[in-house]
Amino acid sequence: MGDVIAFKKKSVWEKHKGKSLCRDGFHKWKVVTKQQFDVKQGKLVTKYKCERCQKEKVKLL
Repeated sequence: MGDVIAFKKKSVWEKHKGKSLCRDGFHKWKVVTKQQFDVKQGKLVTKYKCERCQKEKVKLL
């Protein structure tokens, strides 16, 4: 049997790192390229996702 590796539990600081920026409205938006067409409206859309808090927003083109 292999060796057992003990994983370190994240500290409170590491767990919530960067969340205060998002709370104040300074998100780190990244474009999601999986879905670019909105079927209900029949329009092209750009979908953004925050890298820190995973919040999503959609912008119509």
